[in-house]
Amino acid sequence: MEFLTQFIDLFLHLDKHLFNIVEEYGTLTYVILFLIVFTETGLVIMPLLPGDSLLFAAGAIAANEGTGLNVWLIIIILIIAALMGDNLNYFMGKKFGGEIKKRERVLFLKREYLEKTEAFYEKHGGSTVIMARFIPIVRTVAPFVAGAGSMNYSRYIIFCVIGALLWVPTLTLLGYFFGNMDIVKKNFELVIFGIIGISILPMIFQYFKSRFAKPSAA
Repeated sequence: MEFLTQFIDLFLHLDKHLFNIVEEYGTLTYVILFLIVFTETGLVIMPLLPGDSLLFAAGAIAANEGTGLNVWLIIIILIIAALMGDNLNYFMGKKFGGEIKKRERVLFLKREYLEKTEAFYEKHGGSTVIMARFIPIVRTVAPFVAGAGSMNYSRYIIFCVIGALLWVPTLTLLGYFFGNMDIVKKNFELVIFGIIGISILPMIFQYFKSRFAKPSAA
């Protein structure tokens, strides 16, 4: 229970925790940010690490001249982290995806999830990789499924790069330009909830769409 409380506090007060990290570790904060994004995107068993909110908070911290962090360096480092994480995840899916298909479940990954995601890839194509980048949890699972499925690497990596180039700068610069506004700093928890809410809207829409879709005629 205490771990859950600390985990929720980390998300809701990410700006304060990140500021404390900067004060304690200085430029090593770049390395810490890299490792968090790399882990969240690269290890399919770690989908609950902060992603969108971390980028926003990192941008907000960089806007504070006292931290000594450079927003453009953060963006470059985190784009590299996201791409490296995705590539690790893709090739892990390539290696272990076949085992999951032989079983009903491996950890939290069910064969049903794999098959449904593969079908979604086939229907929507490479744009799925870009869309997934902005959706928590899906962002972590999607590269694994792409590797385990039928999407070849040369096609995958193009959309992967586009997704990273859109995801990291967009959220980091939003934090940089708006994160230090008084109204944002005083309501940072609400901003985080807003970011999470907007991020999961595509999942909610897709759920209700599939839930109430009329079965096709035979």
